[in-house]
Amino acid sequence: MEHEALIRLAIFLGLFSIFAIVETVAPRRQRTQTRVRRWTTNWGFTVANTLLLRGLSIAMPLLAVGAAIDAAAQGWGLFNTLALPVWIEVIAAILILDFAIWAQHLITHKVPALWRLHRVHHADVDMDVTTAIRFHPIEIGLSMILKIGLVYLLGPAAIAVILFEIILNGTAMFNHANIRLPLWLDRIVRKVLVTPDMHRVHHSVHRSEHDSNYGFALSIWDRLFGTYIAQPAAGHDAMQVGLEWQDDRPSKLVWSMSLPFMRK
Repeated sequence: MEHEALIRLAIFLGLFSIFAIVETVAPRRQRTQTRVRRWTTNWGFTVANTLLLRGLSIAMPLLAVGAAIDAAAQGWGLFNTLALPVWIEVIAAILILDFAIWAQHLITHKVPALWRLHRVHHADVDMDVTTAIRFHPIEIGLSMILKIGLVYLLGPAAIAVILFEIILNGTAMFNHANIRLPLWLDRIVRKVLVTPDMHRVHHSVHRSEHDSNYGFALSIWDRLFGTYIAQPAAGHDAMQVGLEWQDDRPSKLVWSMSLPFMRK
């Protein structure tokens, strides 16, 4: 676990670079804004969120991976009371954690106070790999606290938490990327994983569509719970991405940071 943070950072930067290159070479949709301003703002969120998590790690030294190690040492959590083979525990933990993130995502759309935070992510009027890192710091902080509590309840192996974080970050970048997958490949992949076309429906300007397809990694949860919409009504080329602010305001960092506290 000594180099866990560096390994995760290297994988994140590697995947980000790959998706950024692919969406440049084979974009699914034409951009409505230039990359420079949007990317500066979206990366600004990442810097703010990194600083926040650094601060949380001082106030609460045991973040998700540390919580798993501590739970194992204390014998706390479901998996620490069961004598399961490691591979079964890892698979089960990843599935449970992925479902928990799906449920958390759905709740952020249904609870008005949480939606005010989450709409920062949805306000982006273009959708590409940087949209995956555009989250308000307060939402990130609340999500981390929830994740720590869940890890203590489950007591998964630390390797399961690390793998889950890598999978979650990787699939989030993949399904937000402006990538044109062949339709036949999209149909196959989305049987298991959330594809860019599937997740783009979730970023529709229409509430009936953005209240669907909540998955980040596995597509099964939306199918099971009836929140799956296969395609946007207007088609992927004509659909509008974002919310009611269809101008350059969402590409400004200060405006976007202030969005949860605006009256409207």
